[in-house]
Amino acid sequence: MKQTFTNNDLIKFIYKETTVFETLEIENALTEDATLFDHYQTLMSGYMELPKATFAPTKSALQNILNYSKKTVVEA
Repeated sequence: MKQTFTNNDLIKFIYKETTVFETLEIENALTEDATLFDHYQTLMSGYMELPKATFAPTKSALQNILNYSKKTVVEA
């Protein structure tokens, strides 16, 4: 039986959210199905155009958390 993959499956694959088995199945399907590969390339090009966001708290936010933690520590 031939497995069919949806755009959602390909998106999970692009974001590395698939299991090892799913990854192997999709990689195999991409080599055998030109239409699926075209869909993958379209999704991948869109993914590559998305801005890469990184999140890091400011030093003052970290200091506020540490200060709060010191005030609320429970003594054993």
